[in-house]
Amino acid sequence: MNDLREVAELDEESSPEREAATKRCTWISVIVNIALTVVQVLAGFLSGSQGLIADGVHSLSDLIADFVVLLAVHHSKKEPDADHHYGHQRYENAASLVLGGLLSAVGVGMVLSAVHKLQTPESIPTVHLLALWVALAALIAKEVLFRYMLKVAKRVRSSMLVANAWHARSDAASSLVVGIGIAGNLLGFALLDPIAALVVGCMVSKMGWSFMWDALHDLTDRAADEEQIAGISTTLLATPGVLGFHELRTRKTGDMILADVHLEIDGSLTVTEGHDIAKLARVNVMVKHPVLYLLVHVDPVIPHE
Repeated sequence: MNDLREVAELDEESSPEREAATKRCTWISVIVNIALTVVQVLAGFLSGSQGLIADGVHSLSDLIADFVVLLAVHHSKKEPDADHHYGHQRYENAASLVLGGLLSAVGVGMVLSAVHKLQTPESIPTVHLLALWVALAALIAKEVLFRYMLKVAKRVRSSMLVANAWHARSDAASSLVVGIGIAGNLLGFALLDPIAALVVGCMVSKMGWSFMWDALHDLTDRAADEEQIAGISTTLLATPGVLGFHELRTRKTGDMILADVHLEIDGSLTVTEGHDIAKLARVNVMVKHPVLYLLVHVDPVIPHE
């Protein structure tokens, strides 16, 4: 069938492009985060800023997250095998779960460190002006990285890359808070530096939990969103010979969808004719939507006059 060939050709064209774009984007993030981690941690120690050190550790968690993404991209593209009949797309969901765990762990650690400092205010030093300049430079770098990664993520439709992009945005937000805390410390309000670290820790923990929760839902067969389901429904009804459908069910696997549906087809048609209509409906859905596989069951009905 030409339609089936079209599905295969689309997969062959889009998958390598998607993988290449994700890898390129992630390697850029790796380079940026290595530079930020080294500069922020060193500047934090030299300037006496706990907030800047915390922000550097956050950049380190981004670096670890980047390697998790690269690992997931590599494994999720493996062909189906005897143990994974639908492929390995859920490696992406697992990677998002790990990213969320990393964020949560880093956030809790930052909160605990900041609380310790606030309990011993006499140990809080006045930071050096260097810390402020580094924090501002980190803010700009992270915001640019976020916008670039999110643009690529939307283009290739990768939820894992979206999660990593927002991880970069959380770093940008944390750098902003850290910059404010450092500025306050320089103006004589010493407590603002550990307070900034505390705020950043809470922000990171909240975002990490959000990613973990979403990934957990996807790993437990969460349905596609309403917009995707509506699009699939429209395509099914637009297929010649399909009189209606019911029991359309979907579940996420990575950034793809597995679905099954009962199609209502004229019962007076031959088995071959009904089969051809069902196959055309299946191919149409898989070509026009991010559906990895659609299982179709034919229900014969009497057409309304």
